[in-house]
Order: sequence, then C-alpha cells, then structure tokens
Amino acid sequence: MKKHIQIYHKSLGLDYCDYRPSELSNAPGVDIHHIECKGMGGNPSGDKDRIENLIALTREEHNRYGDKKHFMVFLLKAHMRYLERKKIPFDKEYMLSRIRAYEPVCENTI
Repeated sequence: MKKHIQIYHKSLGLDYCDYRPSELSNAPGVDIHHIECKGMGGNPSGDKDRIENLIALTREEHNRYGDKKHFMVFLLKAHMRYLERKKIPFDKEYMLSRIRAYEPVCENTI
C-alpha cells in the first residue's frame, strides 16, 4: 500500500478492508487524492503526504476536481469540515494557511 494511503487510513483509524467513503458524496472513495499535487518528481521531502493534504474521492470526483487550482479552496474546506466532523486531529492553522494561499486563484470560479 502506498505511503499516502497508509497515512490516510491510520489518521482515520481505518483498516485496509474498511469502507472508505468519499468526503464529498459518501459514495465509495476509491481514490486518495493529494489536494496539493506532489508534482512530476514525486514528493521526496514528504511534506505533501499528510492528512491535511489527503482526501478520499470517487473516481468521478477525482477527475472533476483533482489537480485543478480553481477547486483547491473548495477541496480544502470540504476536507477540513470532514476532519472536524469525524474529530480527526489535524493542523488547522496549516490548512487555513493553504486556503488563504489559494483564495486569490479560486475567487469567482465555482
């Protein structure tokens, strides 16, 4: 299992065979998506493999929202609400800083 999937499962207290819902629709979340992509060179520093940057999505949601800057604030806010609702520990200040960083790009695009 890839490192980012292990991080997601561990953070949410899931076993590999547990049902994993999409954080947007509650349908089966088949993809663990990096909200901020790792880039072509991978992620040698590991700073993108953290629960604050990992969201479960359906394949259709991944195709629609993934790796598109104008959906970053939408995904970050949805993911933050999901983590809060599930009472999963995360770095809220980190997430808010990422939201602020993308707000100028995302204004009036959704």
